[in-house]
Amino acid sequence: MTDATPPSTDIAPPEYDWQGYAFDTRQVHAGEYDDLNAGARVSPIAMTAGYRFDSFDDARDRFSGDADGLIYSRQRNPSGAVAEKRIASLEGGSEAIVVSSGQAAITAALLALAENGERIVSTASIYSGTRVLFGRSFARFGVSVDYVWNTADDDEWDRVIQPNTKAIFTETIPNPKNDIVDIDQVARVAARHGIPLVVDNTIASPYVIRPIEHGAAVVVHSSTKFLSGHGAGLSGAIVDGGTFDWAASERRYPLLTEPQTSGGRSLLERYGRTGYARLAREAVVNDIGPALSPFNSFLLHQGIETLSLRMERHLDSSVTIARWLEQHPKVESVDFAGLESNPAYELAQRLYGGRTGSVFAVTVRGGAAGARSFLDGLRVISRMTNIGDVRSMALHPATTTHISFTEELRQRLGITPGLIRLSIGIEDVNDLIADLDQALARVAVP
Repeated sequence: MTDATPPSTDIAPPEYDWQGYAFDTRQVHAGEYDDLNAGARVSPIAMTAGYRFDSFDDARDRFSGDADGLIYSRQRNPSGAVAEKRIASLEGGSEAIVVSSGQAAITAALLALAENGERIVSTASIYSGTRVLFGRSFARFGVSVDYVWNTADDDEWDRVIQPNTKAIFTETIPNPKNDIVDIDQVARVAARHGIPLVVDNTIASPYVIRPIEHGAAVVVHSSTKFLSGHGAGLSGAIVDGGTFDWAASERRYPLLTEPQTSGGRSLLERYGRTGYARLAREAVVNDIGPALSPFNSFLLHQGIETLSLRMERHLDSSVTIARWLEQHPKVESVDFAGLESNPAYELAQRLYGGRTGSVFAVTVRGGAAGARSFLDGLRVISRMTNIGDVRSMALHPATTTHISFTEELRQRLGITPGLIRLSIGIEDVNDLIADLDQALARVAVP
């Protein structure tokens, strides 16, 4: 036995206010904490399910929310807290929550806002898995999702938004068409209707754009992708912007604004700018249980340390490759908003400086047969279902991610037989172009 005082299980603020530092510094240091056991420089992996309480009263106070100590790793873990503080810092939010996947992040973020009999409005061009989530699981929960196809048309938004609509959902850079959304304009729609805007910023990452600065109330990530960067583990994140006036909204958010116990205070009264984050963590993540493991939390905050360095290569290579593909005789079209020929080019310049991520679509000539020849010819670029990896990847959406969609819906979304989704990694750009060139050489044009 030792009479040494054990380290506190409280998640204390970082030693320094990292918000005063540049993005590249915060991605390395924000959220880190000192190892009081061995002095390890890298924040250790806290492989524990639960935490000791200091006393009877301490246990009561933590469960009642009157003390900030940890309770159980389904709710929060020190390794996850490092990633949470880091992501919140980079996105400019009040608090973040890490969960087991991007799908878990979207689910928890929206189910904290909408319940049985209520609705969400979403832009139509979103990740296929999110559409499946909305059409299958959300429908079973009694939450309906309405879609807006022309996001620039205020009248269409006004027609779709109903009295029981509780959130607007969109993506900064949709997958796979790179058909970017004017976040400023959607935020104005949300503000006019008093509805929180939830934005999936997976493909852009906070290095490219920070939606909270453009009016978003909540940001979500499949942090499996660019934030982690290495494709080694699943994770997701929810960021509370801390800016939405929940009490002033004409729409009811009772779990947030009303006391849940007799004589008690509401989450909004108790936690202010982090009230929504507390709601999502305690009433959805804790209840349903999509906790992120300590090891995957470690992979996530380790990956974030190199985010800006990786993103620079992703972005520069993607612009180069998109321009090269657009000139290739075996290519029918390239869906990349940063190209001068793209209808969203001006918006891409305004919001993204012309570098609209590294996930975009290329349509090869010859339809499905051309796509098959092209994909089977790739050597450096991997055929697989993931994006945002250091490795370049390619996939045929019509027969994979969108296979369960009706032909009519695929056509309306622009998922044609010859379309290939590319996720450009950090390999040498000339090697990637050479790989694309030799694969395109296999395509037989009628």
